Amino acid sequence: MTSRPSPSRPSPIAVVGVSTLFPGSLETTGYWRDILAGTDRITDVPPGHWLIEDYYDPDPKAPDKTYARRGAFLPEVAFDPMAWGIPPSTVPATDTCQLLALIVAQRVLEDAARGQFKYEDRERMSVILGVTSAQELLGSMNSRLQRPVWTKALRDMGLPEDEVQEACARIESHYCEWQEATFPGVLGNVVAGRIANKLDLGGTNCVTDAACASTFSALSMGVNELLAGTSDVVICGGADTMNDIFMYLCFSKTPALSKSGDCRPFSDQADGTMLGEGIGMVALKRLEDAERDGDRVYAVIRGVGTSSDGGGTAVYAPKPSGQAKALRRAYELAGYDPGTVELVEAHGTGTIAGDAAELEGLRTVFLEAGRAQQGERQWCALGSVKGQIGHCKAAAGAAGLVKAVLALHHKALPPTIKVERPSPVLDLERSPFYLATRARPWIRDDAHPRRASVSSFGFGGSNFHIALEEYTGAAAPALKRKGYPAELVVLTAESADALASDARALATELRATPEDADALLAFLAHDGQRRYRADAPHRLALVAERGDELATKLEKAAAKIAGAPFETPDGVCYGVGPAEGDVAFLFPGQGSQYRDMGAAVAMTWDEAREAWDAAASMRFEDGLPLHEVVFPRPVFDPEVEAAQEARLRATEWAQPAIGVTSLSLLALLKKIGLEPAAVGGHSFGEITALHAAGALDREAMIRVARRRGELMTEAAKTPGAMTAVSAPAEEVRAHLATWSTDRTAEAALAAKVVLANHNGPKQIVLSGPTDAIEAVEAKLASVKLRATRLPVATAFHSSVVSASTQPFAQFLSDVPVAATAIPVYGNTHAAPYPSGADEVRAIVAQQIAEPVRFVEMIEAMYARGARTFVEVGPGAVLTGLVGRILAGQPHRAIALDQKSRDGVTSLMHGLARLAAAGATMNL
Repeated sequence: MTSRPSPSRPSPIAVVGVSTLFPGSLETTGYWRDILAGTDRITDVPPGHWLIEDYYDPDPKAPDKTYARRGAFLPEVAFDPMAWGIPPSTVPATDTCQLLALIVAQRVLEDAARGQFKYEDRERMSVILGVTSAQELLGSMNSRLQRPVWTKALRDMGLPEDEVQEACARIESHYCEWQEATFPGVLGNVVAGRIANKLDLGGTNCVTDAACASTFSALSMGVNELLAGTSDVVICGGADTMNDIFMYLCFSKTPALSKSGDCRPFSDQADGTMLGEGIGMVALKRLEDAERDGDRVYAVIRGVGTSSDGGGTAVYAPKPSGQAKALRRAYELAGYDPGTVELVEAHGTGTIAGDAAELEGLRTVFLEAGRAQQGERQWCALGSVKGQIGHCKAAAGAAGLVKAVLALHHKALPPTIKVERPSPVLDLERSPFYLATRARPWIRDDAHPRRASVSSFGFGGSNFHIALEEYTGAAAPALKRKGYPAELVVLTAESADALASDARALATELRATPEDADALLAFLAHDGQRRYRADAPHRLALVAERGDELATKLEKAAAKIAGAPFETPDGVCYGVGPAEGDVAFLFPGQGSQYRDMGAAVAMTWDEAREAWDAAASMRFEDGLPLHEVVFPRPVFDPEVEAAQEARLRATEWAQPAIGVTSLSLLALLKKIGLEPAAVGGHSFGEITALHAAGALDREAMIRVARRRGELMTEAAKTPGAMTAVSAPAEEVRAHLATWSTDRTAEAALAAKVVLANHNGPKQIVLSGPTDAIEAVEAKLASVKLRATRLPVATAFHSSVVSASTQPFAQFLSDVPVAATAIPVYGNTHAAPYPSGADEVRAIVAQQIAEPVRFVEMIEAMYARGARTFVEVGPGAVLTGLVGRILAGQPHRAIALDQKSRDGVTSLMHGLARLAAAGATMNL
C-alpha cells in the first residue's frame, strides 16, 4: 500500500538518485571532484560546435556576430544506438540532447535502484525535465528550408541556372535530410518522451520551459506529482546541449555575455556570463516511501518556493521583490527559519545586475531571520557553480541542485572560484552571506541538520527557491561518491616474478583503453584493496591520480621488482616478507597546526568528520566553535586573515585543534583495523596518545586539550619564546652552563633558558622568556650555531608556563581516567605511563613544565619492539625526527598528512607505505 501525503502536511521529498553529464566529466563523481577542486572547465569554443573565425567579432554591435569565443562544453560521449533500439540511420535526425538524456536517465535510475526497480510499479514512474523549447537540430532543419532564399539570391547575381542549382545542392548537403524521425527528433518534449519510451515508464512524461529556471519548474511539477499521489517515483532535472551559434547570438545581443571571456559570479571583475551545456537529473520519492523501501537518501527537499515578478520591469530584468516571494514561500513550506541555512547555491550568472538583484532578494529574506535580528552576520556560504561550467541555461538549476545535494551528502562546503575581491555592491560584510572561495568541511553541532538552498530565475520573471536538508533518518544512508583526488592500488603475489608480471599486464590493459583508464584506475583500486593480504610474500602499493599515471608507475615498478624492497617519493612502495616489529602511533604537539588541516579527509570520510562535529557541540567560554578557527570562513582582508592565523596559533585553540585533527585520522585508522602496539606523543600530543590508549574518552580529551591551553596562556604573563638549534644536546647544554655562570646581565638571562625539547641527535629546542631567548640566540650566533625562532604562542616546558601546573592538576582531578589498553610512552620519563589514574593525572599536569625527552622516548619504544612509527595528526614533523633518531637502524616513519599534498592524497601515500610494510589492515 503506497502512502499518500496529507494536504495540510506536505511530505518531505527524498532525493534517492543522482546522475550528471556536465563539462569536464561524464558522471557525477567527476563532477563533484571538479567542484571541490575548483576546476575551471571554461575553454575556447571547440570546432565541433562552430568556428570562431566564422562568427567571432570583438565588437558587440557587429551584425550576426558574437563577441564571445569561450564557453563550457561536454566531453565526447560514446553512444551505442543499437543498445537503445535506435536505428543508426535515424541518429542524424535526432537531437543530441534526446540521446544524451537517455544515458543520464538510465544512470539516475540505476543509482536509485540498487537493482530493486524491477520490482517497482513503472506505471507510476514519471519523467519531468526542464528543457527550453528550441533544440539545436531545429535550427539545422530550418536552415535546410532556406533553399528558395539561396536560389533567389544566386539568380539575382545573374548566375546560370545550372550553377544556381549546383550551389544550392552543395549548401543543402551540409544539412540532414528530412526523414520520418526528424519531426520527433527536433522536439524538446521528446527528450522526456524518449526516456519514458526506452525505460518503459508509465507515469507523466513532459518537459517544462521557464528559460534558465526550467529545471526548477520541472522539479516543482515533479514534487507536486508526488504530493498529489499521482506518481511514486519522478525523474526530474534539466537538459541543455544547445551551445550553437544561435544561442551565442541570443545572449550576445541581449547582451549578457562576458566581454573578458570569463564567468566570475559575485566578483568585482564580473562582466557577464559564459554559456555552458549539460544534463543533470535526480530521482525523487516521498520520504516516507523511501524509508519504507529502504532506499538510500542523498538529501531531503523540504520546500519548493515559486513566484513571478509581476509588473513594473522588463520581462528579462530580475526583480528582488519577486525573488524574495519565492524564498519566503520555500521556507514557509520547509517549516524553518533561513537563519538555519548555511549554504546557498545561487543562480549567480556573473552579470552585474543579475548578481546584485539576486543578493538583494536573498538579503531581504535572510535579514528577517532570528540570527540576523540578533545582530549576527555572514553565517551562510554563498556560491555559484557557473564560474566553473558556465551558465547551462535549462540545465543551470540541475547543476546547482546536484552541487547542493552532494554538499549535504558529503557534508562539505564547496568553493566558488574566480573571486579575488567581491563586488562592492554586494555589501557582504553587512549581509548574512560570505563567499565560499575554498572547500571546507561542513561541521555542525546537534542543534539542527545541515540545510542548503538553491535559487534559479528565468526570463519572464520566473523565480524558484529550493529548501534542502541533510537526511538524518533511519533509512540506509547513500553510499559516498568518493571522487578521490588520488587512488591507492595494491597488488600482492607469491613471488617477485608473479608480481612484476601482474604489474605489466595491468599497465598494458590501461594503455589499451586510454578513454577508460581513469575508470579502470578506480576499479583496480577497489579490487586491490579488497584483495589485500598483509601476509602475502610480495606486496606492491601505488598512488596515482590518473589511469595513464598508474600505467607508467606499474611499468617502472615491474622493471625494479627483484626481491629487494623499495619506495619512491611519488608513491610506489614494494615490500617483501612478513612485517617487521610492532606498529606505534605518534601524535604531534603544538606548532604542527595550520589552517584547514584535516579538511580534505573530513570532507571525504564521515568517520573523520564526526570528531569535528563532536567538538562543535562543545562550545568554549568565548562561544566560538573549534571548526571556525581551524576552517575559518574565507575573507578578503589581509588583516582579518592574519588575525585568523594568529588565533589558530594561540595555545588555547592550537592544542584542541591539533588534537581533533589527530582524532579524525585516528578514527580512520580504527575503521581499517590498524592497531598500534604502543603510542606516544610530543608535548601536547601525549594527551591524544592517552586517548588513543583508552585512558581518556573523546569528550574528556577535547576538554583537557582546551583547558591545558587556557591555563598555559593564563600562566604566561611573561612574554615567552622558543628557538630551535641544530646541534647536539650536550654541546648546547655546555654552552648554556658557561653563559649562565658569570655575573653579567646576559648571564642572568641565559640562566632562565632551558633545553625544553630534545627532538633529535642534532636538534634541540630552547625555551624561556623572550628577552632571554634573544640573548641566547645572539650567543649562539657568536659560536656559529644557527637558531630558528619557532612560531609558537609562548615558552612551553619552561618556567614561563609552570604556574599552570597546579590549576591544571586541580582540573584533572575531576576528569575520568581509565586504565590504558596499550603502553603510553611519556615525554618526561621516556617510559610507559604507570597504571594508576592519580599517577597519570600527576604526570600529565607536571608535563607542561618538564622537558620533552623525545629522543629517549623513541629509543625506548624501539627497544620494546616498535619498528613502524605512524604520525597521526597534522604535518610530518615527528616523522622527520624519528628518521633522524633511528638513522641507520631498520624502521619506518610514516606521516599521514603533509602540507605539500592534498590531505586525501597524503593519506593514500601513508597507507601505501603501510601496505608495502605488511601492516594488518582491512583496506
